[in-house]
Amino acid sequence: MTENKRTEHKRTEHKKAADNVVFVGGKPPMNYVLAVVTQFHNGANEVHIKARGRAISRAVDVAEIVRHRFMSELKVDNISIGTEHMQSESGDKLNISSIDIQLKR
Repeated sequence: MTENKRTEHKRTEHKKAADNVVFVGGKPPMNYVLAVVTQFHNGANEVHIKARGRAISRAVDVAEIVRHRFMSELKVDNISIGTEHMQSESGDKLNISSIDIQLKR
């Protein structure tokens, strides 16, 4: 019986730092819009929208759709851009652009 309690305890652990982050990828923008709006409706005061490479424009679209169509009281608090250094399968060095858009109530 103690093993069941340990297992249940592990399942209920949450990482608070990642709760307010939405990673944008190749899905349609409305999927990510729903994720952002859900975070705010669940009590988050700020949400980070993060993307890399070709998904950057989709992340900007997500932020603008949320702000203009769903939650007009939100403000863009901070936008961080950067470059992540990665290595391809063939061993070449790759520079991939990244963005972090912070929306705040």
